[in-house]
Order: sequence, then structure tokens, then C-alpha cells
Amino acid sequence: MCNDTDSSRSRHHPRLFQSFFQGSFPGSSACRSPGKRADLMINSGHDTLVDKDYALLAEHQLLSARDGVRWYLIEKEPGTYCWESFLPQLEAARKYHIQMTWELAHFGWPDGMDIWQPEFVDRFAAFGAAFARLLREQGETQPLISPMNQISFWSWAGAEIAWFNPFDTGRGYELKQQLTKAAIAAMYAIRNELPEARFVITDPLVHVAASGYSSIAKNAAQQQHEAQFEVWDWISGRSLPELGGSEKLLDIIGLTWYPDHQWFHNGDPLEPHHPDYRPLHLLLRDIATRYQRPLLLAETGAEAIKCAEWLNRVCEEVRAALDMGVAVEGISLYPLVDYPSWDDDRRSPAGLFGLPDANGNRTVNEACALALRSQQIKFKQNQDREE
Repeated sequence: MCNDTDSSRSRHHPRLFQSFFQGSFPGSSACRSPGKRADLMINSGHDTLVDKDYALLAEHQLLSARDGVRWYLIEKEPGTYCWESFLPQLEAARKYHIQMTWELAHFGWPDGMDIWQPEFVDRFAAFGAAFARLLREQGETQPLISPMNQISFWSWAGAEIAWFNPFDTGRGYELKQQLTKAAIAAMYAIRNELPEARFVITDPLVHVAASGYSSIAKNAAQQQHEAQFEVWDWISGRSLPELGGSEKLLDIIGLTWYPDHQWFHNGDPLEPHHPDYRPLHLLLRDIATRYQRPLLLAETGAEAIKCAEWLNRVCEEVRAALDMGVAVEGISLYPLVDYPSWDDDRRSPAGLFGLPDANGNRTVNEACALALRSQQIKFKQNQDREE
């Protein structure tokens, strides 16, 4: 790991979340083929095991977490909201004292709606307002809300390569603007109902290097790399102000970080041993310098046999970032529970907890759980020494 520290900045002490280590439940409700929706809350068993799953959070001291609010189930008819699918999650969070980040859209939307039309923006904003009213009626005053998960990835997968809905090609930039516009409208609507609501704006953290040393290769790599900032720039109003963005909306920056998030501009993977590979702590510093906002690693993880090794590597990098004064406020393990892969039904054994057995009990990935507990102790010891 590159030891590039800035002695002029004091170490950052995370305080934003109830627990530094967190868990993120799989929440996608995308259609992986027209008319075939893959609801990962159902596929993972989480929809029927909410109480048990939140109890596991508390047992493993993951006292902050992210979970999905399934728009397609809640608003089956325009303007009519049924919260039956969501209320058990809210009740379980309160029962086990879990601080939640509620995610309103994870690659899915209600049936019968055209994502390309202005109606999509209007209905998502109205859904956000309705959700905020529900929370207010339930006594919530400062909820954490993630309006749309990974707009950049959704736009690429859904409208550039037609991997999932809306199954288009060559329209990724257009979809990115449409989704961002909807997220901005929803955030304003939410703040009208709950002025103290906080937002986690999550998108992939990546690094793209040039394959070769020509000016064409370098420019292509730079363009790909800079594209990761577009959503945050638009939401903050730093660019494309016609979308309605404002600095007051860019609150907490959520980052997804996985082993394949560095590549050459031609698509070849960029491996850690290559000199162009950029350590995570420096990428985190770059984001913090650019936006001056608190950061959350909102998703990070690896396949089960590599889970512990990956978590230890990520924690080492995050400690280096904290030592540099970078405001990293948490690390969230994803997926918290296993699920059959939503694109080919292959089991994806990557979670801290496995698929449920016939009695609704999940196995524990012991290697990952041990690494998590070890890192929790290390981070707590560092905090205690500095206080």
C-alpha cells in the first residue's frame, strides 16, 4: 500500500453513524428480461425473515444498515401507496435499535410506467414525499435516505448495454440525466416534509487508466474516469444546473467499491500489482478533496472465499485514509445475505450470512465474521486511544 500521508491534517474520527461497520441488504428489484422481475429481497429470503435478519445485525454489532423500500410493491396504482411490505422493516429496525438508511429505488420502478417520460420524475418525487410523510407520522425526524442506488451503473447497464431494464443501448447519458432529475425532485419533496432528512448519494468509485501512452488513450481514460463524478456534480448543481441540483442536496457521498473497480480504458482489468493501480485511500482522498463531504463505503465485498481477505484490505486502506484526515464515516458490507444471482440465478455466496434453511436460519460465513470482529476491535481501540 502506498504510504502517501499528509501530516498537516489530523486523523478523522467518525461520528456520523451509529456504528462504523454496517450491513447492506440486497435490494434490487430490476427486470433482468422484459416482464421478469428479480426481487432480491424475495430471492434472499429477507422479505420473510426481516426480524431475524435485523437480529443478526444487532448480534454482530452492525448497528447501522441499508435496506430497500420496494417502490413497485408500494405504488401499484398511481398515487396510491400501500406500506404493508415496508412496515415490518421499520418495526424490526426499532426493535433492534438499528439506524437505517432507506433506499427508495434500486434499479426498479412500478409496472406500466415509462422511465423516459416526465411522469417518471413526477411520480418518484411524489413517492419520496409520501415516504417522508409516513416516517414523520411514525415519529422519525432525521431519517437517512438514499434516493436512487448507483445512477451511473444503472444508466450504463440499463441503457448502454441493455443488461437490464430499460433494455436500451446508446442512451446511457440520457438515462443518467433522467434518473438524476428524478432523484433531485424526490430530495426536494422529502425535505419539504422532513427538513432534517439526510441523503446518501451512492455511485461507484472507480479508477480508469490508459492502455498505452498515446494522447488518444490518455484522453479516453480521462473521459471514462471523470464520468464517475457526473451524478454528484449534477446533484450539487456544479454542472447541468437545469436538472435542479443544489449544494445543499449533496450530503453524504456513498461509494461502492469492489475488486473489479479499476480497469484500463479498453476494458481490460487493472490489477493491484500494476504500477497504474491506485490505492483506495488515495481515491478516497480525491473524492473528499473534490466535494468536502463525509464519505461512506456504502457497498464493498467479495466472493465468500475472498471475503475476509478483501475486508482486511479495505480496512487497511480506510485506516490510511482516516490517518490523512479523510472523512470516511463507515464501511458497509454487501451483500449482507446471500441471494441467487439476479442475472442468471447462480447462487452468489458473498454475504456475511447464507441463504436460509427450511427453518429460516442462516449460516454464518465464519471467516468473514472473524475478520469483521477483528476489525471492529481494531477500529474501537484506535478510537479509544485517541479520545
